[in-house]
Amino acid sequence: MLLVIDVGNTNTVMGIYRNDTLVKDWRIRTERNTTEDEFNVIVTSLFAIGGIEAGAIRQTVISCVVPPMVTILDSFCRKYLGHAPQWVDARSYRRMPILINNPSELGADRIVNSVAAYQKYGKSLIIIDFGTATTFDVVSEKGEYLGGAISPGIMIASEALFREASKLPRVEIFERPDTVVGKDTAGSIKSGIIFGYAGLVDGIVGRIKAQMDTVPMVLATGGLAPLMANVAESIEKVESSLTLEGLRIISDSLEEKL
Repeated sequence: MLLVIDVGNTNTVMGIYRNDTLVKDWRIRTERNTTEDEFNVIVTSLFAIGGIEAGAIRQTVISCVVPPMVTILDSFCRKYLGHAPQWVDARSYRRMPILINNPSELGADRIVNSVAAYQKYGKSLIIIDFGTATTFDVVSEKGEYLGGAISPGIMIASEALFREASKLPRVEIFERPDTVVGKDTAGSIKSGIIFGYAGLVDGIVGRIKAQMDTVPMVLATGGLAPLMANVAESIEKVESSLTLEGLRIISDSLEEKL
């Protein structure tokens, strides 16, 4: 079996693949100050609930944008799984040409998402990942990574608003408001954040499309993708397991190098 791990600034997503089939997947909070032993306690509990035998895991592939987690996960894999993990970055995976000024700057999660999306659809794409940051990744008709855009994530922007505007109440933003025009402060905040980000998404997508010679398909992934797909007119499809699937695809080429 294959263990894939995507470490983001807020959450870490893990999945178990048997051949090409995703058997189990989990989302946990990213803890930068944990140890390999503490991480193992969490993973062992999840494996037990999911009926996964750790001894059956033969390969681990990781994408990580949190440098302190690299040593922790490397130690965890060597100590508890009996093998070294394989890390995804622009140097380890070269099958997708990365046409930006400095490929080493590109986050592993953005590479993984782009690989998975192009493998599935085989056409020009805009992939929007609603994570700690909201990222826009652009892939050409030929499967080249062209670049993208990064904006503050929805939760980061919301937290900044609640922190800096002391009189505004903290509100939940996990569902679409009934109306754009809020009838109270909480409703106005929800509308401004959710519809405001929908406008940001549609605006950036429109500007990206204007620079392209093809008509790209627009995909969304990440925890808030279903919500935003319900309000942003430009999003065509939600792919919730895109990152895990990309890690699985990349694992084949990394295994060939062993």
